This record gives sequence, structure tokens and C-alpha cells, in this order.
Amino acid sequence: MSFARSVSLSLLVLAIFAITSQLLLAQQSDKPLYVAGITSKFTNFPGVPQCMLGAVQEGDPSKGNAVLLLKAQSGCMVPWHWHTPSEQLMMVSGRAKAEMKDGAPVILRAGDYLNLTSKHVHQFTCLASCMLFDVTAAAPFDVHYVDAIGNEIPAEQALKAAPKPAKTMAKPAKQE
Repeated sequence: MSFARSVSLSLLVLAIFAITSQLLLAQQSDKPLYVAGITSKFTNFPGVPQCMLGAVQEGDPSKGNAVLLLKAQSGCMVPWHWHTPSEQLMMVSGRAKAEMKDGAPVILRAGDYLNLTSKHVHQFTCLASCMLFDVTAAAPFDVHYVDAIGNEIPAEQALKAAPKPAKTMAKPAKQE
């Protein structure tokens, strides 16, 4: 078999694999998905304050189209930042303040929903033991921190300047 024919065959196999993988993913997303909150594995996400933990409920935040369950202790603050994908927040419990550049701050409570458009600068402060869903789509989840005048800054610089919560992480309520 010639080298050119071998490469062509390899490319064909890769193309078939890619198409088949996409079809399987599409079929899987058509099926119902149940994730018990008690089985969620919470961890720290890179570039996010240590006082906020997250568990991936569906999807892959590094690729886009993901649903995250987040919890943060009272006083936890995510300083001014923006995301490439739009971000939808749905409060499950607790109370938080979301501040948007060029907009009035809002207080979020259980059952509230907030849609933040792509690249819209905002900050988030958990006021009372927060649990919320974060839904992102179309692009990998990212966090771009900005300074007071809107220039992008490294996460380490932004998080170092953010106030630290005084309390330890509250244990999640027992689920029945």
C-alpha cells in the first residue's frame, strides 16, 4: 500500500470516527438525565475563588454546553469579570448580589434567574450560603478578570485583592 493511500485511508477512518462520535453524543443528549444532588462531586475550578466549589452536572465546561452546580459560602466574592459564553444563573438556595457594569445590582434569592450575555462584565457576591446552577453554552467556560477601568488582569491578581469570607464552607443540607 502506498504512503498516500495509507494517509487517505487513515483520514477516512478518522472522519468516520468523528462523525460517529458526534452522532452518539447527539443521541445521548436526547435521553433524559437525572443527577442526584447528593452524588455531586464538588471541587475547586481553576481561576475561581477557593470559597466557591462546583460540580459538573452535565457536559464538559472545557468544551462548552455545560451545567454546573455551584455552592459558595457567605461572603464569597467573584470579582469583576466576564465570560466568553453567555452565562445563565439559577439560584437554588441562599442569597447573592450580582452587579453588572452599566446596570443596577440585583439581589438573587432561591428561584431567581439571571442571564448574563457574552463578555458582559459583572461580579458576584454570596450574601448567605449560596447554591446555584450555572449554565453555559456555545463556548468553553472561562473567566476573564478585569481591573477598575476594565483592563484584563491575571486571576491571581484579581483573587488576591478580593475580600475573603470569614466563615468556613457550610455543609449542604441533607436531602431526602
